[in-house]
Amino acid sequence: MTVPFTSVAVAFALLFLSKVPVGMAQAKQPEGYNNRHPRDQQAKLSGWGRRALAAHLNGFESFPAFACAVLVSHVGQADPQWSALLAVAHVVARTGYIGAYIADIHLLRTTLWAIGTGCTFALFVLPAFA
Repeated sequence: MTVPFTSVAVAFALLFLSKVPVGMAQAKQPEGYNNRHPRDQQAKLSGWGRRALAAHLNGFESFPAFACAVLVSHVGQADPQWSALLAVAHVVARTGYIGAYIADIHLLRTTLWAIGTGCTFALFVLPAFA
């Protein structure tokens, strides 16, 4: 499997790993983790738990475009080294994004979001330079 395709798998795994802090925040609620109505409980989270939820949900927003961009890059026979670099940079940026969001480091979060989004955009246009 190529590095970009592996990066898609890792980015997919991040969708579920980023749920761990959300679940931890839910478990710290007075009623504990509510498995019957988790979304109702998530809507009541505040502070770092609310930010963890936002980071988790943002991953579902960014993943489809990234996965498509990797496919476009591959099918369009883009430079494999650039494709790999951009795919890995996206995953690294998204991983840092989650941590920065939970820690409430807003400028770093925004910067990492921009890097990840820029990598996705670059993967889409990379075949034009092949």
